[in-house]
Amino acid sequence: MKNIGLFCKPRPSSVDPKIVNDLVQWLLERGCKLYMDEGTAELIGEEATCSHKEVLSISEMIIVLGGDGTLLNVAQIAHLHGVPILGVNLGSLGFLTETTLEDLYPTLQRTLDGECEIEHRMLLNASLWRDGEKIQDFNVLNDIVINKGALARIVNLNVLVNDQPMTSYRADGLIIATPTGSTAYSLSAGGPIIHPSMHALVLSPICPFALTNRPIVVPDTSKIKVQLTKRHEDEDVRVTLDGQMGCAMKSGDILAAEKAQVYVKLVQAPGKNYYQTLRKKLHWGGTTAS
Repeated sequence: MKNIGLFCKPRPSSVDPKIVNDLVQWLLERGCKLYMDEGTAELIGEEATCSHKEVLSISEMIIVLGGDGTLLNVAQIAHLHGVPILGVNLGSLGFLTETTLEDLYPTLQRTLDGECEIEHRMLLNASLWRDGEKIQDFNVLNDIVINKGALARIVNLNVLVNDQPMTSYRADGLIIATPTGSTAYSLSAGGPIIHPSMHALVLSPICPFALTNRPIVVPDTSKIKVQLTKRHEDEDVRVTLDGQMGCAMKSGDILAAEKAQVYVKLVQAPGKNYYQTLRKKLHWGGTTAS
C-alpha cells in the first residue's frame, strides 16, 4: 500500500497538528503518496491534495485520526470503494478507532508490510418509503434511529420482520443496530453487546411505554419494516443514520432495513481483540482463573 488517504476530525479539531505533521513525514519517508482533503491539509498549513470524495476513491488505505464519529463519516463513502480504514483513537471512548497513538507506528509498519488483518464489518441498508415510492436510501455501519423531536409525543411504530407482524412500539423511538453498532446508542438504551462477527441485528426501543417491550436480537437475514402510524400528522419524527445524517419521517412512512450487500473494511491492530477493547472501554475488571 503506497497511496494513503489521511483524515482528521473536522474543525473545530482537537487534533494536535504536530501529530499530523509527524505522521505525514513518517509516511513520506517510506515512499507513500499522501492524499488529504481541505480540512486535514489546512490543519498543518498545506494545500488540499483533492476533494473528500476523491481521497476515498484513489487511496489504497485510509488513516482516520479522531474518534468514532470521524470514522463513521469516512465510512459512508469508503465502503463504496472497498478501501480499508485504520482508525486512530485520540482520547475519546471509541470502539471503532481502536489503535492508540502509542501503537500507531508499529501498526502502520505492519500494515504497509501486509501483515495486518482486515475485518469485514456488516452494513445495514435503510430505505424510506412514502406512498409506495422510495425517497431515501442509505448504508449504515452502526445504527438507524427513529425518534421524536423535542416537542413530539410518544411515537407509535408497527414492526414487521420478514413481512410477519412482530410488535407495536409506543416509545420515544426505536434503534435498529448492527453488531458493530451494538456498543453505541443501542447499548445506552439497554440493548445487548453483540460480537462484530455475529450474524445478527438488534432492535432496541427507546424508553418504551410498556415495560414488556425489550430489545430483541434477530438474524441478519431478516427484512425489517417499521411503519409510523397515522397518529403523527403534525409531529416532528426523524430517521437518523449513524448519527451523521437524517431525514423526516411522516405519518404512514415505512422504513425498510436489511443487511447490505457491501462491507466496511477495518484494519485490525495487531495484538488486539474485541474482548480487550470491551475491557478497556467499559472498565471491566479482570478475573483470575483458579
